[in-house]
Amino acid sequence: MPAGSKYVALFRGINVGTAKQLSMAELTQVLGELGFHSVSTVLRSGSAVFSADSRPTASSIETAVEKASGIHSDVIVLSAAEFMEIVDANPLIEAMTDGSKSFITFVDGPLTNIESPDADALSPELIAIGTRAIYQWMPEGSLQTKVPKSFWKSIRATLTARNLNTVKKVQALLEG
Repeated sequence: MPAGSKYVALFRGINVGTAKQLSMAELTQVLGELGFHSVSTVLRSGSAVFSADSRPTASSIETAVEKASGIHSDVIVLSAAEFMEIVDANPLIEAMTDGSKSFITFVDGPLTNIESPDADALSPELIAIGTRAIYQWMPEGSLQTKVPKSFWKSIRATLTARNLNTVKKVQALLEG
């Protein structure tokens, strides 16, 4: 494997519904042209794992993708260690019995002064706020979530969610 540290790039809002369609082959090519090595993507999730000689900036990746595809997508860049630390800090993992109904929302900076929605109002859903992520268990599915949109709008940061199945695939790429 080429020298360099492993990183994860999480693209917000691509390939969700019909908006912002970006093929993973095109994304892989753009990241390769930026000089990243061993680029792998996970399905059409907007998640990429790669090696780089120095930590890439989100803005350089956003600019390159927009220039190549015409699509703007905010990006969160995490080192492999940061990604694994966020995943390992999941306080709801024991409750998350279905990976398609379990989500980690990654945030591009520390979460401070964020109030969790009322647990009784969310039941049977669970939500936990970590330092760099929000963890959710939605037994009725993500389309039925009771978390109010105002909660997400109150967070003044770039954020993007992945279900636990996708998170595990990213982990496997980082460990492989």
